[in-house]
Amino acid sequence: MMNAFRFQTVPTVVVEFGAARRLGALLREQYPTGNRLCVVTDGFLHKSGLLAPALADLAKHDWQVSVIDDVIADPPEHVVLEAAERARAADAEIVLGLGGGSSMDVAKLLAVLLPGTQSIKEMYGVKKVTGTRLPLVQMPTTAGTGSEVTAVSIVTTGETTKMGVVAPQLYADLAILDAELTLGLPRAATAATGIDAMVHAIEAYTSAHLKNPNSDTLAVKALELLSRNLLPACNDGNLREAREAMLLGAMFAGQAFANSPVAAVHALAYPIGGIFHVAHGLSNALVLSHVMRFNAPAANKHYAELADVILPAKISGSDEAKTNALIQHIEQLIVDTAIPRTLREVGVKQDDIARMASDAMLQTRLLVNNPREVTEADAFAIYSAAF
Repeated sequence: MMNAFRFQTVPTVVVEFGAARRLGALLREQYPTGNRLCVVTDGFLHKSGLLAPALADLAKHDWQVSVIDDVIADPPEHVVLEAAERARAADAEIVLGLGGGSSMDVAKLLAVLLPGTQSIKEMYGVKKVTGTRLPLVQMPTTAGTGSEVTAVSIVTTGETTKMGVVAPQLYADLAILDAELTLGLPRAATAATGIDAMVHAIEAYTSAHLKNPNSDTLAVKALELLSRNLLPACNDGNLREAREAMLLGAMFAGQAFANSPVAAVHALAYPIGGIFHVAHGLSNALVLSHVMRFNAPAANKHYAELADVILPAKISGSDEAKTNALIQHIEQLIVDTAIPRTLREVGVKQDDIARMASDAMLQTRLLVNNPREVTEADAFAIYSAAF
């Protein structure tokens, strides 16, 4: 008997090398009558000149563009609200998120805040958004978050806390994947965002409640693409084939976890990012293998199925043996990328672990999806193992 399930994703996806160079034309196809476009990005991308060809083509196709380029990683609530004010002043009709996950997350929130009457605080949680949104397009410049195809936006709400807005209104009309925008992404960023995407696929495949055949298929394909191309993309930042595979894999993983949600890896990563300002992908990488070991008794069968897909040499034997081989393979992959591997390397002290374990327990939205129940003592043990 198959469980009933619901699967949603962005209705239109364009995958095209060099698409940014004809962005104005692409948006004209999608919105023939639109005029005022708000581009949400970060200062580095804007100043680096990476967006210049896209902005030139937008002008050529008569788009009036206002650029909001002060998005920062893990965007605080005030950054979102200030961006909304600027977009409102520009009378934006269409919102384009262009950048990493943070830029795309802010773009989603602008699209629902501008036409609505709700405050952002009323939107935190699952399905709390009541209104409609402005037309929304997403264009990632990293192969990681999958935010271009998810209905989630994460906001930093306090010194160390994050909240999520999860609502179907946050799905874009159009996602554009142009791997040219990811060429030359530095090794550390390539590694952290790539591991982040792998976590999305692994957690979607083992999610406790909403796991479904569509998400499973996407998660498996995502892991295959990501695991085979992560090191080539790290070792040669301009390898087009690897960059295209990483971008596609990250999107597939995003489509998977948008419908079969992530769990304890993310729940335990949030305090690392919130308290120590560690990038989200790296926070995930630091706890990934330790959470998998904890989950193994409940998730061996699913981990073994993933091992059959991504291990270079096929492993025979029990589910437990395959699971161990998968975890070792992922640990070696992280070693080979040369990103930090322990909590102490990112500034965590032994005395911080109790507070982190307590904070992780607040992530009930995520923990409920884990294949095995996580107590505060379990979180403490997992962080200790990662220390």
